[in-house]
Amino acid sequence: MGQKVHMDQNEKLSMFGVTHVLANDGFSKKIVAHSTMPIKNNLAIYEDVFRPAVLAYGMWDQVRVDHGKEFYLTLFKQELLSSYRHNQERRPYLQTSSTRNHTVERIWPEVNNRVNYPLKTALLQLVDQEELNMDNNLVRYCVSNLTVQLCQIGLTRVLESWNAHRIPGKGIPIDLAGSGCPRKIPQELLPHSFEAADLYRQQLGSKLTTHSTFGVDPFSTEQDKLTVENQFAEKYSDISDLFSRAVNIDFAPYKEAMLYLITTTQQNV
Repeated sequence: MGQKVHMDQNEKLSMFGVTHVLANDGFSKKIVAHSTMPIKNNLAIYEDVFRPAVLAYGMWDQVRVDHGKEFYLTLFKQELLSSYRHNQERRPYLQTSSTRNHTVERIWPEVNNRVNYPLKTALLQLVDQEELNMDNNLVRYCVSNLTVQLCQIGLTRVLESWNAHRIPGKGIPIDLAGSGCPRKIPQELLPHSFEAADLYRQQLGSKLTTHSTFGVDPFSTEQDKLTVENQFAEKYSDISDLFSRAVNIDFAPYKEAMLYLITTTQQNV
């Protein structure tokens, strides 16, 4: 495994409350962690991308990101743990323009074609047909909630395929990555996101947004939310089928499920 890890986000579906964030090893090009969230968020990126990547593969000498504010907590912890790195000569992190983050940018066309664009096409059709009002906060919340779940399924499939494909003249990412970085660190040095964010606040005097939603959570109680989830699960027990059909240009099941979720939510709040 290499000395650098590159982290980047994809916002092709941001107008519908979906953002992908992933990290790939600079040498092997293996995707070492990824997450899909409604809105890019410091705590979510640290908890779901940076922390699991480091715990699984060890400390990279350098984390490379763009200038987005969503990486502040990750960079804070990378600098805090910089003495545990194998190569102390490098800067612990590097921020560059996203257009220069070329090693991770190469995966996004695959993600767009095989995940984002089919779902976006279906949603835009619903908007054009005036069946989705994206100015309504409840609708925004439902659209984001279901689409994030489908994108997680699709992104996992694409990245598993990416990690197993052969790069001409180089090899297969999952093989090239080997056992990870030379320096492993104990789990207690990487606390969960809320504890890390509290340390960030104590040391830097700045508070990070703990949770980001697209639209407004319409549920006043957990029971109301659970009722909707159970009703939806009864009708759509396998949402992976919704994704598979949508990416094969059969948009009807996904559209119907989206409208059913919105209607069921409206009836239970």
